[in-house]
Amino acid sequence: MSRGVHQVPEKVFLELAAGHGGPAALALLHRAQYSKRLLLLRGVRDAGGARAAEAYGVLGRIQQEAPRAVEAVLRYPTVGEWARRTLVALAGGDGGADPGGLTALVAGAAVRAGLPCEIEVPARSGAIVLPGLGRALVPGRASALVRSGPGGAEVVAGGLRTGLPADVHRDAPGWEALRRLTTEHRGARADFLLDDHDPDRMPGTERLRRRLADTELEHWRSTLDGAWRILTEHHPGVAEDVASLISVLTPLVPPEKGQASATPAHAFGSIGLSSPPDPRFLALTLAHEVQHTKLTGLLDVVHLTEPDDGATYYAPWRDDPRPVAGLLQGAYAHLGIARFWRAQRRHETGAAALEAESDFARWRTATDLVIRTLASSGRLTPAGEVFVGEMARTVRAWLDEPVPPEALRRSRDAAGRHLTAWRHRNAGHPAPSGAA
Repeated sequence: MSRGVHQVPEKVFLELAAGHGGPAALALLHRAQYSKRLLLLRGVRDAGGARAAEAYGVLGRIQQEAPRAVEAVLRYPTVGEWARRTLVALAGGDGGADPGGLTALVAGAAVRAGLPCEIEVPARSGAIVLPGLGRALVPGRASALVRSGPGGAEVVAGGLRTGLPADVHRDAPGWEALRRLTTEHRGARADFLLDDHDPDRMPGTERLRRRLADTELEHWRSTLDGAWRILTEHHPGVAEDVASLISVLTPLVPPEKGQASATPAHAFGSIGLSSPPDPRFLALTLAHEVQHTKLTGLLDVVHLTEPDDGATYYAPWRDDPRPVAGLLQGAYAHLGIARFWRAQRRHETGAAALEAESDFARWRTATDLVIRTLASSGRLTPAGEVFVGEMARTVRAWLDEPVPPEALRRSRDAAGRHLTAWRHRNAGHPAPSGAA
């Protein structure tokens, strides 16, 4: 399993800085992330003891016969989070280290490939979790034996035998699958897995602690179909980015007001979101979170900000002051949000059109404000200065685009209310320069 050294061509870097993607950029991000996974796995092998080294060797042998099966397992988003968490724990002597998780990767690859394999896998949260496939319930067991071969696979724990179905993405007795969400419109297709049970999904968020019921799943499917129609018809670049970069959706618990969404730092390809209320909102959420995904992937290759010096800044979309790295993430995401509304306003009528115009006006101005804050912070690397400069060039071209007077008024009122509340909440913090 070999890794590579990755450099970002100037053209690709500038395209990403402008908020775009495209085949070259998306391919680079995927290659870099796969190299990162391989490095993490080698770290777990080297620090995880004899069992981890043995499992790594078996995984290498499976790769010789079924390279695509191994790659599919290693690319699954939660594998990145598990490997990072395990390495951090091993380095600190933390009892929470989980190098035995390498055996789950072996089992998952063997099951995918239909290769003969028999391996003991530790249980997690009362189940044997096979990343990217699903989990077999083994309550009260510390581990179980996973057997696979050309005729199928089973999980054996004492007297309990769980046969995996021929289509592992469908539930079966004792087997809880990662269910598919697939959508297609005008020949453009997107495939997602709905992950509502892997223990390493969306760390640091309030995840839904149960599986979605069938009626909820149908709501997600129908809403996704509508969102995908919006993206493919009106935002084809976003649709291309989403289809390439996002492969897993994780349900989150909604806040008391509004909706929740997030992109994890170490589980590339996954986003979390609460149940989407309607297709347009889901389309916007995907446009928002794929920006975070692109930037998170790029930051694994290129440093854009200097190490945190403790300074924090105003962000017009947050209630709390943000460090420069967080400010850059927010600005890049809102560059995508402003672009979404810039196009979407042309396809709305009545009250929805006014709302879209207002949102475009608000977020283009807010993004420009934060870009100027970043540029003057002194906390950008030379590459970061180029990146933010291209962001600035993009958004400032939008500032003079005509917007109805009522939409401008609403935009300014909303921005003013946010700033007033922020100042009250963060009394003593320096007032943001250039804000309303």
